[in-house]
Amino acid sequence: MSNSVSVHSLHFYPVKATRGCAPREMAIEPWGPAGDRRWLVTDASGKAITQREHARMALASSEPLPGGGVRVSAPGREPLDVPVPDPVRTVPVVLFGDKYEAVPAGSAADAWWSAYLGVEAHLVHMDDPAVRRPVEPGFAKPGETVSFADGYPLLVTTLASLDALNSLIAQGDLPDEGPLPMNRFRPNVVLAGTAPWAEDGWRRITVGEVSFRVAKPCGRCVVTTTDQVTAERGKEPLRSLARHRKFGKSLIFGQNVVPESPGILRIGDPVTVEGE
Repeated sequence: MSNSVSVHSLHFYPVKATRGCAPREMAIEPWGPAGDRRWLVTDASGKAITQREHARMALASSEPLPGGGVRVSAPGREPLDVPVPDPVRTVPVVLFGDKYEAVPAGSAADAWWSAYLGVEAHLVHMDDPAVRRPVEPGFAKPGETVSFADGYPLLVTTLASLDALNSLIAQGDLPDEGPLPMNRFRPNVVLAGTAPWAEDGWRRITVGEVSFRVAKPCGRCVVTTTDQVTAERGKEPLRSLARHRKFGKSLIFGQNVVPESPGILRIGDPVTVEGE
């Protein structure tokens, strides 16, 4: 792989399932980007609310505040600043069928999210990502943990693969649904300068000063069909992924990775790749 591969953009999402932030540099902790998905919205039973259940989550934004708090905003709602809650008690939350403990953010945050979504909703905070949630079993080393991200600390995608996918969509039976922007895939790190689908063969990558183990390809869900600006849903890219990028039962776009060291990522950082 030539040294022409580099970081095109960086992304993190303080509240899971909301519109996130695109900084020029991003600190990497053992469980992922600093501040990424440390907050989660749940329903009355404690089950996670994401764009899978409520597409309107795409229209809500979250921004980090000094000290770890978060500012949430959404159409028709006044922004709300939520400080990090004192971890005096935890409540059980359910994410992808598994139970974890999190700290409730308080009545003001609950009221804000309930009013926006039109259902009883609660905001919770992951107080200690070093212990609360392990990386998906079968693809983790002992002690590896993750925030409220889907299963792994970071998701890496490439511009070349998005271009290739958009070409497939243009050749399919729903060409008007493309081309799709990268925000459909909610990555943390977007790389430029690769060949299309080159990431299929990666085993380790080094981005600037930080190395990552490539854990597994990312299986995609209905969230990718959700327009992140309007919250409207279509059928792409899942239709084209099912025809051209189906591996086993999964429709693949991007790679889940685990940091092997902490550090800082910056736009323009060079990337080196180790294959099989």
